[in-house]
Amino acid sequence: MNLTALPDNSPALIHIMLVEDDLDVQGALRGAIEAAPDMLLTCVVSTRDQGLQALTQPPVDVLLVDLGLPDGSGIDVIKAAHARWPGCAIMVSTTFGDEEHVLSSIEAGASGYLIKDSSPHRMVDEIRNLHAGGSPISPMIARQVLTRFRASTQQDVNVTSSSLPGTQPDGTLHDSLSEREHEVLVLITKGFKTIEIASAMQVSRFTVQSFVRRIYAKLEVNSKAEAIYEARKQGLLDS
Repeated sequence: MNLTALPDNSPALIHIMLVEDDLDVQGALRGAIEAAPDMLLTCVVSTRDQGLQALTQPPVDVLLVDLGLPDGSGIDVIKAAHARWPGCAIMVSTTFGDEEHVLSSIEAGASGYLIKDSSPHRMVDEIRNLHAGGSPISPMIARQVLTRFRASTQQDVNVTSSSLPGTQPDGTLHDSLSEREHEVLVLITKGFKTIEIASAMQVSRFTVQSFVRRIYAKLEVNSKAEAIYEARKQGLLDS
């Protein structure tokens, strides 16, 4: 495990942890990340156990993890990181493109999923995208998820909202947002900017960005305007 000491003037940098056992891929990603002026690679490990051990270190902003590790699945690292580092954005970089791995990774806490067909420089751009609140997904994976979603929607056409688990009689979701996520949503609705929300909640702007990502994912939206509209539709905000 390779841990790099963080300089005192590094808070503005995107702190990254890499879990990758392929030394060629690891070297290429490492070189591209270390060459990026806005990023700091703080930890590089090659196995599942090393990844889990690294989670005892201070949290990073972005975790980039392979799934096929020599001693187990990277999904175990994703689950543990999602629980221990709730403000960390997690992206999968793997050769596995099957539905089981994709859905298991997303359910475990991954916000991005890329097949290893991207150049290291594109991966750096996608890390920025993920950190800014996006959800980078390889086109073939996106199509697969959409196909499954459409099939699931069609299957549920004749199911009444009152019979769906986790819904209220009016069809709104139970506990769709945590207390902190709801607080962020309210502040967004009032027009506060990320840095202002971070100051009000006494957290980092990266933590606020993580809350925003989770709000978007839970409400299934892609913008602040859509989030506010959907939250009001579900009764999560005052009209």
